[in-house]
Amino acid sequence: MAKAKGPIKVRFYRFRNKLKDKCAGLGGGDGIGISAEAMAKAEAALEEMAEDYPDWVQGIIHKLSEQHSRCVDTPELRHEFFEVISHIAHDLKGQGGTFGYPLITDFADSLYEFTTAKTELTNNHVEIVKSHIDSMRAVIKNRVSGDGGDTGAALKQGLHQAIEKYTAVE
Repeated sequence: MAKAKGPIKVRFYRFRNKLKDKCAGLGGGDGIGISAEAMAKAEAALEEMAEDYPDWVQGIIHKLSEQHSRCVDTPELRHEFFEVISHIAHDLKGQGGTFGYPLITDFADSLYEFTTAKTELTNNHVEIVKSHIDSMRAVIKNRVSGDGGDTGAALKQGLHQAIEKYTAVE
């Protein structure tokens, strides 16, 4: 028979999260935090980058178009091209909202989700990719920032209709 053991002693140690304090600007008397001057510089840099964002995205959209064209020209390699498109869309989706173009984020997110889980790739799938690219191109060409109002709603609706059209035919 096993011998009964005595009560188990448990100790709880609660350490102060100094990193959390520093990030919150509390600093614990260390004087560590983000100065107003540093914040102003960061905001100015972000605004400058936002001005260049449409030009930069046009280059990315061009890369997406090239990959789309390759899907059309060489259907036997579509999986490889869809993988590249998926990576580009993933990178793109995280930036649109930061620079005032949340529609780019929405369309890139949709494209990413669409291109990641495909096993069989048909011509209709390639057309859906083209619809995403065309939607992003329209946003950047017309500088549709924010939610885009009526124009943004129309672009979203147009993409949704294209997706429905090409998935219904499969």
